[in-house]
Amino acid sequence: MLQSFFLPARCLLCGARGQGRTLDICAACEADLPRNARCCLRCADTLPEAPPELPLLPQPSTLSAAICGRCTARPPHFDRAVVPYRYAYPIDRLVQRLKYEGALPFGRVLGMLLAAAVRSRAREDQPQALLPVPLHIARHRERGFNQACELARPVSRLLRIPVDDRLCRRMRNTADQTGLLAGQRRKNLRRAFAVVRPSPWIHVALIDDVVTTGSTTGELARALKRAGAERVEVWAVARATRQ
Repeated sequence: MLQSFFLPARCLLCGARGQGRTLDICAACEADLPRNARCCLRCADTLPEAPPELPLLPQPSTLSAAICGRCTARPPHFDRAVVPYRYAYPIDRLVQRLKYEGALPFGRVLGMLLAAAVRSRAREDQPQALLPVPLHIARHRERGFNQACELARPVSRLLRIPVDDRLCRRMRNTADQTGLLAGQRRKNLRRAFAVVRPSPWIHVALIDDVVTTGSTTGELARALKRAGAERVEVWAVARATRQ
């Protein structure tokens, strides 16, 4: 800890000097990260036909110009997704090291990158609280941590938005979503989440590592809106390709 305070950070990808004393990734490696620049503003899925000048985080007035066909036909329960990167190298390796190897410094770096993607928004448009997507208690004990909480902490610190990790609970230890099709994911997550009390927050952001179909965050957003939340966003690090 003392070493990290006095010495400059080192890039987790190439070993070069990081940015300042806090961000463990150099400017060159950050510039090469796979950005999710042209995507649906509702679910963050790729929009191959989107105009190249479409900004990463357009203002709400441009929402109707960049909504994918799936969201137009079947809008998700959440209102917007902010997912700055594609689930490709090296973002996928950073997420995997955090999630499956317990490399917590990777969570801090990914959380800081996520915060940087949303901090340009007007302060009055920020959510009132950050809600990490919860793990079932059995999965939490097995892993020893919740990767969504590890991402939420640096976002909270940099954007000065409180984390509420007690409002939502995962009631069923659902099967791993990896490899499941969209319909199977929705079925797997039915009644998986509960909101333990009426939501004290009107506007919240769910924090997660990867969005694939949006089934997990969609189910949780539905539970939150039933509990009184009016606006639910999804803030995640990476967007995986739909199956």
